[in-house]
Amino acid sequence: MARDYLGLFDTPPNRQEIRFGVAIVGLLFAAVMVILPIRNIQLGSVDAFVPTINAVMFAGELIIGTLLYAQAAVFRSRALTILASGYIFAALLLVPHALSFPGAFSDKGLLGAKVNTTAWLAIFRRLAFPAAVILYAWLKRADSQVQPDAERPPPMVGLGLIVAIALAALVTLLTTLGHDLLPPLFLNQREGIHTNLLVFNSTTIALSIAAMVMLFRQDKSVLDMWLLVALSGWLFQSLLNLPLHARFTLGWYGLFVIMLASNLFVMLALIAESNRLYARLALSTAARDRERDARLMSMDAVAAAIAHEVGQPLTAVKLSASAALRWLTRSEPDTARAIQSLRETIDSGERTFDIIKSIRATFAQGSGPVSEFSLNDLVRETASLMDRELAARKVSLQLSLDEGLPPILANRVQIQRVLINLLTNAIESMVATRGRQRLLAIRSVLMDGQKAQLDVSDSGTGISLEKMAQIFEPFFTTKATGTGLGLSLSRSIIEEHGGRLWASAGEDLGATFHMQLNCRPGIG
Repeated sequence: MARDYLGLFDTPPNRQEIRFGVAIVGLLFAAVMVILPIRNIQLGSVDAFVPTINAVMFAGELIIGTLLYAQAAVFRSRALTILASGYIFAALLLVPHALSFPGAFSDKGLLGAKVNTTAWLAIFRRLAFPAAVILYAWLKRADSQVQPDAERPPPMVGLGLIVAIALAALVTLLTTLGHDLLPPLFLNQREGIHTNLLVFNSTTIALSIAAMVMLFRQDKSVLDMWLLVALSGWLFQSLLNLPLHARFTLGWYGLFVIMLASNLFVMLALIAESNRLYARLALSTAARDRERDARLMSMDAVAAAIAHEVGQPLTAVKLSASAALRWLTRSEPDTARAIQSLRETIDSGERTFDIIKSIRATFAQGSGPVSEFSLNDLVRETASLMDRELAARKVSLQLSLDEGLPPILANRVQIQRVLINLLTNAIESMVATRGRQRLLAIRSVLMDGQKAQLDVSDSGTGISLEKMAQIFEPFFTTKATGTGLGLSLSRSIIEEHGGRLWASAGEDLGATFHMQLNCRPGIG
């Protein structure tokens, strides 16, 4: 069974989140288009600019990395561990970048920096992020095809953090002590070597595009969507950096501002989404606890009633059957008395069933008041209530409703209970499927001019022919954790309204449940 809580790793984005992400990408693109024509306007150097920008980005990327490490530990995800380590590695490189930047803390920079040290630190940062996203997308796909989260080995978050720190230290040593081993990128503090910068920026662009393609080719989550936003910002930065020939130009300053903006957008979005998901988890847990307590109380009451009321007729069944056995096993069997005892056994059994029916009527909420309503409207309302459940399980909903369907006269609450039960069963059936579309189709149609029929079809695992005749029997279930009462009670509710509920095999896959109710008298 799928877990109740879905994190950033697997919650699909809703339409509002997608629109917001697209709007941010549009703003970043517009900013690049504004800056591009005037990119080479030379401005004065501001010594505090780079340390300030780096400090803000450092805090933001540490926060993002921490959030991702937390999700990785909860869901035992190697993909999230790699992505979090990539963010930590990029954040750590900001420290030597700021310290070694010429003019920030000293004329030539600290840490024994030379003319190309900060440029190479920036190049490694820009290559690290898309590379981490590529590994994340690849490992996410691999993890989803293996075993459930609970059976996966721990993601080794500590090792990922140690590797990120070690790589950041190694890159710092390479760009300072090993400065002369790397190709030159700048002639002096201002002027760059355009050909070399073009090659490395083109490499960054290619990696960013590859990462975006890999994200697009898989089922996208909230995290994937914001990674696409961040990669778009990364891509725009690289495109803006291509025609730049020097530092301290308008384009160079704009490059840092766009970089900061894209990082902050992603950080704030992930924090907001994490808080929203944890709030949903808390509310879901509280509601589930209340439902469980109410269910336990109801089950205790039903069990006590059954033990009290059914005990007497079952005792009579046992005594009558024992008497019949004694009359038949005597040296001279008395068949007349044995037959009488067996008839009494049958009578006691029928009384047992009557008592069970009366117990159900006692604990049922009753048919309640009936009202006239549109079955189509009830379907739309119920689908809206289960929108999050459908999205979380990646189930597509297809409605084919006959708008000329007359209203029905029934208890709206009970009919909705039946609908929720049918939709829930369909969703759970499709969760077990792999490698095909999860489609839930609901169709309404008018039958014989006076009966409203609703068909609920799924593309799930289906129901075998031998089980098809048993699924509406009390306590029969095909699920390991099912009670076997949902479909039985649903059929009872529909039949109490004068309707029918039955099932059939799907046309290609899955199963279809058919619900038929009478339209309001005088219609049709």
